[in-house]
Amino acid sequence: MSDQTSDPRKILDGHELETELLADWRVLFSALHGRFETGDFATGLRLVEGIGAAAEELDHHPDVDLTYPRVTVRLTSHDVGGVTSRDVELARRISDLAGSLGAKADPGGVSVLELGLDTWDADEIKPFWVALLGYEATGDDVELVDPTGTRPTIWFQETEQHETPRQRWHLDIRIPPEEADGRIKAALDAGGTMVSDAVAPRFWVLADPQGNQACITTWIGRS
Repeated sequence: MSDQTSDPRKILDGHELETELLADWRVLFSALHGRFETGDFATGLRLVEGIGAAAEELDHHPDVDLTYPRVTVRLTSHDVGGVTSRDVELARRISDLAGSLGAKADPGGVSVLELGLDTWDADEIKPFWVALLGYEATGDDVELVDPTGTRPTIWFQETEQHETPRQRWHLDIRIPPEEADGRIKAALDAGGTMVSDAVAPRFWVLADPQGNQACITTWIGRS
C-alpha cells in the first residue's frame, strides 16, 4: 500500500488510484467498479462467496451483482462518500480471488448511466421526482439518488424558462477514460455528430441524427 493510501478515511482521486495499478478496476464517480467474466453461473457463485468472506474479514462490504456469466462489483467507503484505501485493499483481494477461479476481468465493460433534466427551477420539481421514484436528495442537494444504488442518478441542468412547458432529458454515460475514443467513434460512425469537445476529456457532447444530445464523461479534469 502506498503512502497516499495510509489514511483509511482519506478519499482518493482518480490520479491517486491510477498509481495503485488496479488493472482490473476503474473509478467511476465515487466508486471503484470491476466486472469479471466467469463463463458460468457456478463459478460466479464461488466468486461471490469468496468476496463475501473477504468482506467479512476486512469488515468492509461491497455491492455485488451476480448474473450469467459475470460478477460486477462496486467498492466505495460510504462513511466518507468516496474511494479509500479500504476499497483498494478489498479490490486487490477480489482480483486475486477472480484470478484463482479463472474469471477474466473486463474493466473496459464498466459504465455508469446518469439522467440529466433541464429545468429553470430545480427546487420546484425535485420533490415530485423524489416522491415518484422513491429517490433521495444528496447532501449538496444537486442530485437525486436511488437509495438501493440500482437505478440511474438524476441531476438537474439549469435552462431558460419557456412559456410553453418543455422537458428534455439527456443521458450521461460515465466510462473509463481509455474507452472514450472508441465509444465516440462508434457513435459518430452510427450517424451521430460531435456537438462540443471544448472541455474534453471531462465530457464530450454528442447528438443523434435528430439532434437529441448525450454526454460521454470521464473522471479526468474533475476535482
